[in-house]
Amino acid sequence: MGLDEKMDRYEQRLNDLGIRIRDADDRKVWGSCLDDSTLEVLYSISSRGIVRAYGGPLRTGKEANVFHALGPGKEELAVKIYRVATSSFRQMEPYLAGDPRFGDHPRDRRAITTLWARKEFRNLTTAREVGVRVPEPREVEGNVLVMEFIGVDGEGAPSLKESEGELRAGDGVEVLRKVVEDVKRLYRRGNLVHADLSEYNILYFDVPVLIDFAQGVHRDHPMAREFLQRDIENLARFFQSLGVPADPADLLREVTA
Repeated sequence: MGLDEKMDRYEQRLNDLGIRIRDADDRKVWGSCLDDSTLEVLYSISSRGIVRAYGGPLRTGKEANVFHALGPGKEELAVKIYRVATSSFRQMEPYLAGDPRFGDHPRDRRAITTLWARKEFRNLTTAREVGVRVPEPREVEGNVLVMEFIGVDGEGAPSLKESEGELRAGDGVEVLRKVVEDVKRLYRRGNLVHADLSEYNILYFDVPVLIDFAQGVHRDHPMAREFLQRDIENLARFFQSLGVPADPADLLREVTA
C-alpha cells in the first residue's frame, strides 16, 4: 500500500484523534510511522487521558518520529512513535544482547520495537532517578512513548549542534562540564551508558538535556566500555571544534575513575 492510499484510509481516524495534517511534509512524517496497531495505541493513550490532543511533528529520526502533544492539563508533551515497518533487529541487537536487564528478547519487528520503547522509558527513568536532566517519561504503550516536552509553546529546544554560535561565544566550557558530569552520574550511580551520545541528541534549554536513550545499556553489558568511549570521543570532537579544550582520554578517566 502506498503512502497516499494509507493516509487516505487513516484520515478520519486521525481526525478523531484531533490530528490535522497540514501539508505534504506532515503527511509523509505521520505516514512513515503509522499502522493499524499504532493507531490503536494512540487511541488508547487518548482514552486513558494521558494525551488530550496531538500536534505536529517535532523531530524525525532513523528509528522514530517525535510529535508535539498536550496533556489533560494542557501541559506540553512529546510523543515518540517508533517505526515498526522499518525497525531493524540487526541494528538493535548489539544494544539488547548482553544487557542483563532484558535477557532473551523477541525477534519479530513489532515485539522488538515495543521492547525498544520500553527500554528507552526505563533508561529515562533511571537517568532522572540519579539526577541527570532528561525528559520525564510519562507513559509507554506498544511502540509509543509519552514524555515531557523540552521547549516552549510548541517550539522544541535546540540541540547542541544548533546552538554552536551560543556555545562558541562563551558557554561551551560550562556546558561540557555539565554534560561530562551527567555522563559520570549515569555511569557511576545509574550503571548506565547512553551509547548514542552526540551534539545531535543533547538539547540546550538553559542547561543541557540528554535525549534519545533507547540504545542505552547497563554498564555490565559486554560492550559498555566501548560505547562509553565512543560517547566521550563524540563529545570531545564537538567541543574541540568550538575551541573548548576536551581531551577524550582525560574525560574518559574522569567518568570511570
